[in-house]
Amino acid sequence: MKKDLIDQTVTFVKNTLKDAEGGHDWWHIYRVWQTAQKIAEKEHVDLLVVELGALLHDIADSKFYDGDETIGAQKAREFLCSQGVRKEIIIHIENIINHISFKGGNFKHTFSSPELQVIQDADRLDAIGAIGIARTFSYGGFKSRELYNPGIAPKLNMTKEEYKNSTAPTINHFYEKLLLLKDRMNTTTGKAMAEERHRFMEQFLEVFYAEWEGKR
Repeated sequence: MKKDLIDQTVTFVKNTLKDAEGGHDWWHIYRVWQTAQKIAEKEHVDLLVVELGALLHDIADSKFYDGDETIGAQKAREFLCSQGVRKEIIIHIENIINHISFKGGNFKHTFSSPELQVIQDADRLDAIGAIGIARTFSYGGFKSRELYNPGIAPKLNMTKEEYKNSTAPTINHFYEKLLLLKDRMNTTTGKAMAEERHRFMEQFLEVFYAEWEGKR
């Protein structure tokens, strides 16, 4: 029963995201799904909720729906209802979708659960390290943003609206989000995995600036 539901969910997500931007496509979901299962091995969680939540967490990212933050949970609810999933699980998945994102880091979340913490760590891990760097520049290119502009400083402590509407150069995103994630991990496994990925980003930035100035 569980395998059939997961298989149906995978098919639904693949079909829904078949034309998605490269950093928010099926393969992003796949990586988060796999990482969430790895983290969950050492946590006391409902594995069905973890898998469903990971698979559906970005089914309709508000960035691609004119900022509509309700459509993701709505799409997930409609799908899960069509599969006969229990109401309490559907509500839990909706809460995960509504509370997983960074949103500038200053957004006050009103829901938490061990399952959300696992999926949130997996999602944040996909935003840092080598994959995170690739995704950041993929999205920056998608939005036609500058790679870097020394005259535009990163803006820290943005409000949710400022973060959502930012058009800053891609390098700024490292300071406005990516380098902050290491200290916002929830689980022991997530924290350990984040350390190595964080160091890789720091090394990348060091080389980036040196090459920008023609020093290497």
